[in-house]
Amino acid sequence: MNHNIRVRFAPSPTGGLHLGGVRTVLFNYLFAKQQGGTFIVRIEDTDQGRWVPGAEEYILDTLEWCGLQPDESPRKEGPYGPYRQSERKPIYRKYAEELIANGYAYYAFDTPEELEAMREKYKSDSNPSPQYNQAIRGFMKNSLTLSPDEVAQLLAAKTPHVIRIKMPENETVHLVDMIRGEISFETNTVDDKVLLKADEMPTYHLAVVVDDYLMKISHAFRGEEWLPSAPVHVLLWKYLGWETAMPAWAHLPLILKPDGHGKLSKRDGDRLGFPVFAMNWTDPKTGETARGFKENGFLPQAFVNMLALLGWNPGSDQEIFSIEELLQVFNMNRVHKGGAKFDYEKAKWFNHEWIKRVPSSELVTHLTKVLEAEGINNHSAFPLETIINLVKERCTLLTDFMLQTSFFFQTPATIDIDSIKPKWNDAKNLFFVELIRNWQLTNTWNTDDLHHAFQELAAANDIKPGELMLPLRIMLVGGKFGPGVFEVAALIGKDESIHRIQRALAQLPHPHP
Repeated sequence: MNHNIRVRFAPSPTGGLHLGGVRTVLFNYLFAKQQGGTFIVRIEDTDQGRWVPGAEEYILDTLEWCGLQPDESPRKEGPYGPYRQSERKPIYRKYAEELIANGYAYYAFDTPEELEAMREKYKSDSNPSPQYNQAIRGFMKNSLTLSPDEVAQLLAAKTPHVIRIKMPENETVHLVDMIRGEISFETNTVDDKVLLKADEMPTYHLAVVVDDYLMKISHAFRGEEWLPSAPVHVLLWKYLGWETAMPAWAHLPLILKPDGHGKLSKRDGDRLGFPVFAMNWTDPKTGETARGFKENGFLPQAFVNMLALLGWNPGSDQEIFSIEELLQVFNMNRVHKGGAKFDYEKAKWFNHEWIKRVPSSELVTHLTKVLEAEGINNHSAFPLETIINLVKERCTLLTDFMLQTSFFFQTPATIDIDSIKPKWNDAKNLFFVELIRNWQLTNTWNTDDLHHAFQELAAANDIKPGELMLPLRIMLVGGKFGPGVFEVAALIGKDESIHRIQRALAQLPHPHP
């Protein structure tokens, strides 16, 4: 066990949690827990313009649903708090000033209008989006071009300014990635990123390095979209004198659209009819709700299992893993470099397998919620575990429980009478009239006795039982689906079974006189 292992998930509270974000959590969690380490959630809310009310709570609630609880977070303070960057604001300025004092950063006093004028002035066909970099900074209003007295006067007057990193020229920055091996970056291709904004808030670049250092983060796992920023972060670790404490890096592969072309987005889910968020997320500004895997009927075990195999290979044919099994076999060496295509049908397959595996006692709560959402509140009078055992093989999503069980709790609103009519005749009509009389007189009411009596009556009427089973099923459950028909009858009871047959007979042709 290595208690020095400390990993973090550091989301921005700007909206719903994409399944790629949950997978990042999962890989962090597995890596830390299998080695006795610590998993931290740090909320990176320094961009107050993009902060969305309710997003932080949603993120933490999502991790709770997934069973990926952090050891330290805004909800569970530890020794390295606060765990919201906005509450750590006083920490960052001194490190930015230290970088300036050592020649690694500078004050920039350019106004938004001056920055826009720069972009227009230096825009060309070969450089359509000029950046504030080594080539441009010498023409701008900053502490590299102004005299020390001018800088001092501007600072004394509290002139709005940012602090930028001074990217070195003609250097190569090296990074060893746990997934990709050694990666090199040319500093001439990276602009002078803002480290501290005019509102004294740090940008991600400064905050992530300072916080990872102060929180003693040993390994930093994040999406590969952060790779272009990596040279800035590596240099900051070096410039702040913390190079030996720099965490090991792993940039995780993207989760791709089903066709493999580009990163999976909420828009793809909307277009193709599947969720990309873990749970329902309602945007407080627009009121628009993005549907989540949870509300679509996924078990958290299935959701986590599916995510684990998006971009990671266990090295065997096994596909169904509990979190305990994942903790045994997970290894960062088997995380892929390339993106992983998302397949919603495969995701549903995982869920179907988990519904079959989870003890029915654990599914009772899920079934109760499904029923109550549809206004069915009399479920407590029924043996729900028994009912779940009868139908779980037929359920791919938890929402399927409604179709597969509602007829136990209420008389079907309609029945598929048209599927009975083509082969209906007087003999079948008389059989069901006799069956009603037989059931009214019986003193026992269980699956085996009902089945036995049905077969005896069919034989006495010289009708094959198979010709009578479909009509009976439709009469009792409403359509061509459901578990064993005598199990249904046994559970809904004598009076309700007889009532449903009588209702169906009233809709079918009567015997000829």
